[in-house]
Amino acid sequence: MKNIIPSYVRVPLLFATVFAGMEFFIDSGDKPAFIEYPMVSLFLGVFLFLLIAIEIVISAVDKVTYQLLSEEQKKQLEEAQSFSFADSKLYKSLTRSKAIEEEADVMLDHDYDGIKELDNVLPPWWVYLFYGCIVFAVVYLVRFHIIGDYTQKEEYEMALVEAQKEHEEYLKANPIQVNVDNVELLTDEASIAEGKKIFGESCVACHGANLQGGIGPNLTDNHWINGGGVKNIFKLISEGSTKNPTMAPWKDVIKSTDIQKIASYIISLEGSNPSEAKAPEGEIWVAEGTTETAAPTEKVETVVDSLTTK
Repeated sequence: MKNIIPSYVRVPLLFATVFAGMEFFIDSGDKPAFIEYPMVSLFLGVFLFLLIAIEIVISAVDKVTYQLLSEEQKKQLEEAQSFSFADSKLYKSLTRSKAIEEEADVMLDHDYDGIKELDNVLPPWWVYLFYGCIVFAVVYLVRFHIIGDYTQKEEYEMALVEAQKEHEEYLKANPIQVNVDNVELLTDEASIAEGKKIFGESCVACHGANLQGGIGPNLTDNHWINGGGVKNIFKLISEGSTKNPTMAPWKDVIKSTDIQKIASYIISLEGSNPSEAKAPEGEIWVAEGTTETAAPTEKVETVVDSLTTK
């Protein structure tokens, strides 16, 4: 069987197509899907292995089948495989080229040091494409320069309006999205408990099981390096600290709604004074519109963590 596309081209092409399709359809944020989701890497590895295995099996079957053919059948097969695409009717209809035997029909009288010139016609595909460009240019000229349809500036403004509508619809469909502008302090027991759980999974290594501090600062006193309050804490967890590179941004790891719960949990433990608390760092933070720091809250059961700077 004749392969129009050799295996060393076919396998990478199929693999690249599947790889590109998975990257396009799988939402993995800023990271490639095969890095964000290990199962994607596993699937791609298995898929590539199967492609190579199939090519090996097909090649082996072709060789075995060829050996089973008679001499006459082998000769017929070789003749069929020697047929070139350039000899096909499709190729000739696309190029309208003349065979070598017919070159005399299009030979011109021009002679340049023994080099003859042929008067071949332009390929039909090129001619049709050229005519299509002319038609497009005429339609474009009439529509935008004579009739006066929308300009590029108007098209840009319409695209902005459409994008704004899509953004508003997205926000309506996803009301739980939280950012530093609309984040609010949560006080219900369920949210605090969830914040405690997430904090314990992510922050204990740097801030201690009871938020008493370690590599990172004590989170239970009223001193803050980057400002206190739910908005500042939310921003710090999301974007990291410019004053302490150890505190990396977590927005690509933890959902915004979960960061809100962590910030609320941290604030719920302010003033709990855990044992072995680290010395205060930063400055006393006072909320806008107040003159005194927040009063210590009732001590709540604490957790485990791995954030790194408040």
